[in-house]
Amino acid sequence: MSRWLSAFLLAVAALLAGSIGTPSGPVESAQPEKKPAWAIAVHGGAGGAPPAAGKTSPREVALRAHLNLGREMLAKGCSALDTCETVVRAFEDDPLFNAGKGAVYTAEGKHSLDASIMEGANLRIGAVAGVRTVKNPITLARMVMEKTKHVLLIRDGAEEFAQKLRLEIVPNSYFDTPKRKKTPDDKKDNTETEGGGTVGCVCLDRHGNLAAATSTGGMSGVMAGRVGDTPIAGAGTYANNKTCAVSGTGTGEQFIRHNVAYRISVLMEYKNLGLEKAADEVIHSVLNKGNGGVIAVSAKGEIAMPYNTAGMARGAADASGRFEYGIGKELRKEKAP
Repeated sequence: MSRWLSAFLLAVAALLAGSIGTPSGPVESAQPEKKPAWAIAVHGGAGGAPPAAGKTSPREVALRAHLNLGREMLAKGCSALDTCETVVRAFEDDPLFNAGKGAVYTAEGKHSLDASIMEGANLRIGAVAGVRTVKNPITLARMVMEKTKHVLLIRDGAEEFAQKLRLEIVPNSYFDTPKRKKTPDDKKDNTETEGGGTVGCVCLDRHGNLAAATSTGGMSGVMAGRVGDTPIAGAGTYANNKTCAVSGTGTGEQFIRHNVAYRISVLMEYKNLGLEKAADEVIHSVLNKGNGGVIAVSAKGEIAMPYNTAGMARGAADASGRFEYGIGKELRKEKAP
């Protein structure tokens, strides 16, 4: 090999080594990963009439407190699933709503509770129906999802499972409140109309995951053994990271017939509708007037809360500072606490 060729090859090698070992220009600093926005919506039941203009009802005060609880959790980075369960537990412990403490009576003069929870990342769902002694049915529903291979447990089996897990067990009378009346005629218990007072929470967390949870005492005066839409996947509760998380409230039979929660997701996935249009189509064009409403959060952080009743207790908050709640058409808007 000639001296010239040897020198040329050595020069090329040196240049290559230098370009690999030492960057020729300034190194750009790694950009921090942008976390997706979080969002939350809650409901305390459709059907109840809004308070008189200028007045704040006790239910609105409670609604605000439960919404703020969820807002604080998501802002701290809690998961959508944990937030949904915690918020719905707070509703269950609140006698102003028809879930847990304060549930309505069946025709037997008993309380019968249903609940479900679903996470959008993997479509896991847990539900319980007809339980009578479990203080917080939403927590039992989560245990069904996480500790069994099943989706739905009912009455005796669900309660036996709760006892094995050492969840808090209470007498059926624990759910009594002076406001509710032991009557098979739901028209006499006029604190709510059909399905009114069911509670729910839907969330999008900072990790981009969706979740939904719903809990109810059912409808006043129904037959023993009646189950509504709340514990039925796709009817009253649904979450899918591809589309949205939904919790419904209203006449359960109609929500089951029309698969309301899942139907909203389907319209988004297969008709490419936005969240608001999809939810509006189902509530206002599929259901009959007076059937109820939903709260929904999309994978993008959009929020929809349509209803076709006189009012719906509802609230919403997100990472942009949105914080609003109310029962009637106009919501109370505040800066995040």
